[in-house]
Amino acid sequence: MTDTHGAARPGLSIDHTTVDDIRVLTLRGEIDHTVKDELTGALLAYHGVTPPRTVVDLSGVTFMDSSGINVLIIAHQSMSDAQGWLRIAGAQASVLRVLELVGLDQVIGCHPTVEQALAP
Repeated sequence: MTDTHGAARPGLSIDHTTVDDIRVLTLRGEIDHTVKDELTGALLAYHGVTPPRTVVDLSGVTFMDSSGINVLIIAHQSMSDAQGWLRIAGAQASVLRVLELVGLDQVIGCHPTVEQALAP
């Protein structure tokens, strides 16, 4: 079953989909301090799913600052505490470079595609 609905804000759009009981959040735009609260809410809204398993598709994200890094760290920790996981997919070179610079790619699995991130 796929449940898709979107939340839009200037600079960032968030689409939610479910694939085999795994949430896929597809982000488009820029991630900075102006959208961090909305992004946090989207990532931490498990809707009763245990364990929370989420893939964040960053293929449409053109910019991410430390606010996005902090949101991803909080979400990763929360999902890990609930025996779930967070994976990143499709990060563009500029965003992937930020993830690599802070070492987040060593903590959260980064995959070239959503399909690879969904794989067991």
